[in-house]
Amino acid sequence: MKRMKQDTSSRATLIGDVVGSRTVADRAGAHRLLNRALHKVAGDAIDPPTFTVGDEFQGAFATVGLAIDAALSLRLAVAPEIDVRFGLGWGAVTMLDEAAGIQDGPGWWAAREAIEWTASAQRQPGLALVRTTFRAAGETRADVDAVNAALICRDHLLGSLDDRSTRIVKALLNNRSKKDIAAKEGISPSAVSQRAGRDGLDLIVMASEFLRKVP
Repeated sequence: MKRMKQDTSSRATLIGDVVGSRTVADRAGAHRLLNRALHKVAGDAIDPPTFTVGDEFQGAFATVGLAIDAALSLRLAVAPEIDVRFGLGWGAVTMLDEAAGIQDGPGWWAAREAIEWTASAQRQPGLALVRTTFRAAGETRADVDAVNAALICRDHLLGSLDDRSTRIVKALLNNRSKKDIAAKEGISPSAVSQRAGRDGLDLIVMASEFLRKVP
């Protein structure tokens, strides 16, 4: 019989998968691209996100804010080539097999519920751009609705961007100056500022800074 021990400390769980993975032409290339992105967010994780089955990956973080930030980093790292959706959870985690790293518990059930809701929401015209959902086990948190409100709005902004604005917001989130971004894009700093205002890029950056602080 496998060992079982209870970890009563709650954590933020993350489940992600590729949207429309069966239609991706180069699935091996997409897997490599996403795997590189997973390694880049591993430093902030309790359990670094890794692939489980197919194109699904899972990881855990000390705070919801870190999990939200990791989800955004992963999404932007592979965009526009790959579209990714996420379910974030909060709750206790049970270690079923420490040697194999097999886990279970309310934290994971919440993340599974969240990603299933994300997938369902995408089929609704008004919610087609939703990519990230948060759920918490039981009555463990009072901020679930507020976090989801912010995530839904941010997802809509992100999903409305063209490729150039996506590149610009990536650079802004990596603390690149608008002058440097303009030089990289071959446009004027004024054009970058205009896009940042028109497409809500500065709002995305600000929202991300606030969300990163969620406990």
